[in-house]
Amino acid sequence: MKLLLTGFEPFGGSPINPSALVLDRVREDHLDHTRIFTSVLPVDGETAPVQLIHKIDTIRPDIILCLGEAPGRSVISIERVAINLLDYRIPDNANRIFSDRPVIEGAPAAYFSTLPVRVLYDALINQNIPAELSLTAGSYLCNQIFFHLMHRASVDPGILSAGFIHLPSLPEQVVKRPNMGPSMSLDTLVNAIHIILKVLNDHTQDIL
Repeated sequence: MKLLLTGFEPFGGSPINPSALVLDRVREDHLDHTRIFTSVLPVDGETAPVQLIHKIDTIRPDIILCLGEAPGRSVISIERVAINLLDYRIPDNANRIFSDRPVIEGAPAAYFSTLPVRVLYDALINQNIPAELSLTAGSYLCNQIFFHLMHRASVDPGILSAGFIHLPSLPEQVVKRPNMGPSMSLDTLVNAIHIILKVLNDHTQDIL
């Protein structure tokens, strides 16, 4: 099998993005019968979806997991639903801002993740890693990519499992913000994604 794991480049004035740093640490993971591919997506509302779909067309992955940063969240958020809405709170890295418009014109209002979300949540909690099942991926680039992913998965039978997970900011990001806020260490994030990748690998093998 093939597993595509994506993250995002830095945005919002930060020089780093934990989702991209995690990719550097897990791309060499060894999973039984599964090869991992990684891609860092631009924080650009026009080019990021194009790059994602190109990666899917090129790699033809069985499993797709997209990661993103959620400043202000204190736990790993396993997203359950992507909504068909673009409503940026800040401009993207190309200085574009979209408000009150659909991600894909004419597409459904929402898609549910096809990841085994409860199984992933339980696996993290059992390893004492703070996690939650989230009902909002926001309306910025993360939700936009999540929606494009699930729209593609809805018509592509080769994609067996797909979804999105938000990661908290890192401590070195938080200490530079005026109001600080919650964070999680890179080691904990990497450990969490190690666990998630193994669960996804085992779960997908079981359903084949």
